[in-house]
Amino acid sequence: MTESDLPRRPVEVSDGIAPSAARRALDIVGALAGLVLLSFPLLMIYLLVRASSPGPGIFRQTRVGQGGRPFVMYKFRTMRQGVGGLTVTANCDPRLTRIGKLLRAWSLDELPQLVNVLRGQMTLVGPRPETYDLAEHYDPASRWIFDHRPGLTGYSEVRLRDFDVLPPGQEVDLVGYIEKIVPARVALDAVYLRDPTMRATLRALFDTVRHILGFQVR
Repeated sequence: MTESDLPRRPVEVSDGIAPSAARRALDIVGALAGLVLLSFPLLMIYLLVRASSPGPGIFRQTRVGQGGRPFVMYKFRTMRQGVGGLTVTANCDPRLTRIGKLLRAWSLDELPQLVNVLRGQMTLVGPRPETYDLAEHYDPASRWIFDHRPGLTGYSEVRLRDFDVLPPGQEVDLVGYIEKIVPARVALDAVYLRDPTMRATLRALFDTVRHILGFQVR
């Protein structure tokens, strides 16, 4: 199948499924604590990104939120300005800046999303916040994922890498992403979303820390 053969239809909008009151409370406390405790590192990263290449320090992009509703997601910019290409970005993508590669390796580029969590647009643990141009290609069996509020981290984020799904040496293209990576991610996120208890949420956050420190999470 080629990219032009992939079916495409708009993401349907609904009220979606909000996190429980306990998870929302954890989101607020966690986001506030993170923004306060990491305020100096956040400022230093911002300045490094600005100094590393021309362009803003913060990257803003519209993503699919709870119930398919759009929101503007924040990240530290990791790519050079004005360079087009596929929305799916591999770690070896030549568009990445030198500091951008380091930020992605340690997941530090995601830290500005604490603001999205505080605003209630994201939650600490949930599915990946997808772009609309990719979400419109999702198979009907995977679209239920858009009912849920997207997360800063999630089960699939720490347990799945592209090379777990694609053959060795195969690059990430649109067809491979939609047909192989998306179903694998959705299946993993379903494990958490079927019963997103506080215990499961805290375990996911603990696993995220272990993943960032280089431990393998299964």
